[in-house]
Amino acid sequence: MFIVTRDTVLNASALQMRSLPRRFLGRVTLWPRRGGPGLWLRVVLEVEIWRYLAALAPFAVAALVWPDYAIGIAQAPLPMLIVLYLVEIRLLRVPKDKRAALMDKAEIERGLDLLRARAVGILTRIAAARGIAEGTLHLVIEQSDMWRVPPLTYVSVQAETGPEILRLTPEERGLIADTLFQPPLTEAGLLRLNVADGIHLRDIAFEAGRVSAHARLAALMGKAEDVAERR
Repeated sequence: MFIVTRDTVLNASALQMRSLPRRFLGRVTLWPRRGGPGLWLRVVLEVEIWRYLAALAPFAVAALVWPDYAIGIAQAPLPMLIVLYLVEIRLLRVPKDKRAALMDKAEIERGLDLLRARAVGILTRIAAARGIAEGTLHLVIEQSDMWRVPPLTYVSVQAETGPEILRLTPEERGLIADTLFQPPLTEAGLLRLNVADGIHLRDIAFEAGRVSAHARLAALMGKAEDVAERR
């Protein structure tokens, strides 16, 4: 999971937006500021040109091993297209005719209900802690559709005012990391659901005015406890 905010993205200019929800996959590459080599490798894998080069590498190797056939190999686009098709459609993704068998409609609805409940809980706590009394916040969860590699999930909190992607605090990022993907709905489980449903971007909206007085009081008490602990 890549929690997208100005403090976690090296190319923060890519976070500029004109409308909601802001999409990233297939449009712009977000380079992580932190997250370790695993996240970096997964982001690189999302770049098409690198996948194509890796898939076609055997042709380059063959041209080096058998230089007499190099011209013939280079002028054989059909086998190259077949390899790209097999890698992109059959290997990395689930074929369309097999997607529906991954999960039935009732299971999809149960998973989405749980996702919405968790997203609303997260947005409620963020709005209460920030004292946001009006406007709409969106938890936007966008996943790559590649199946046989570790899932890549972009999670951001987007506000209609602006519009903008909120600059999340470490505590808010921790809240998302600890809450959003837990059994029975994990990150891999959401990928399975999205592939079966054919939708890879989930936008859960929350009206800040719906935050209860109890939630706002709890947020204030939490801040007071944090201050006391620091002292």
